[in-house]
Amino acid sequence: MQFQHLLDPVMVLAKQAGQAIMEVYARVDHEVVDKADASPLTAADLAAHHIIVAGLQKLNPQYPILSEEAAGIGWEQRQQWRRYWLVDPLDGTREFIQRNGDFTVNIALIDDGVPVLGVVFAPVLGWLYCGVQGQGAHKYTQGTATTLNTAAITPDQQTLRVVASRNHRGEALDDWIATMQQRFPALDTVSMGSSLKICLVAEGQADIYPRLAPTSEWDTAAAQAVLEAAGGVVLDSHGQALRYNRKESLLNPFFFAVGDKTLEFPKPDLL
Repeated sequence: MQFQHLLDPVMVLAKQAGQAIMEVYARVDHEVVDKADASPLTAADLAAHHIIVAGLQKLNPQYPILSEEAAGIGWEQRQQWRRYWLVDPLDGTREFIQRNGDFTVNIALIDDGVPVLGVVFAPVLGWLYCGVQGQGAHKYTQGTATTLNTAAITPDQQTLRVVASRNHRGEALDDWIATMQQRFPALDTVSMGSSLKICLVAEGQADIYPRLAPTSEWDTAAAQAVLEAAGGVVLDSHGQALRYNRKESLLNPFFFAVGDKTLEFPKPDLL
């Protein structure tokens, strides 16, 4: 229960950041957004970043903060951290530019490499996902809370529901899907942007999200906390739980977000 008391104020911060993003989103079209440096997209990122950082510093002054918008903290300093906040103020740049609503605000608390609390807010959709290790996960839609539970794979199941990135597909993923069809003749593939892909697994709307393309640690931590609080797991390509702040690079390995921990699936080096 040591992290539960942090959840409500973090949810408030995510909503406040989402509101700031929406103020930018509402006043531009995609032709204007898709510009470098001084673009409204950057304005949305930074507005959300400042709101979240100020709020987290007030909530827990003793916890460091690593945000995508302030990621220049060296490994020499980061490796001293045991507990810290990991933030992506606006996950889903292409979704923002394409104006499809799939972008999110992501706030996670990392404890000794493990994401123990996570909040994911999709401001256009009005969906807020949250989870705390050992305390369960929930989805809030229009103020109504739904308890999240991942879906089980049955022995005779013929269809596997796979979440795929809308903008980051490739040959490796196609090969993986072809291999999985040897076990599941029917694959139902859903494409979605940002960290919502992991959240779909958390709410039992999908069975697995294979990510065989680059991501950064702030892209996944909050949603991983939600998924694992709902009963799932995120595994790297060696079958080990995905962990954070273990190395100088902030890039994740390839990973698989899985609802049912008993599901067997091929790793990239076995294809």
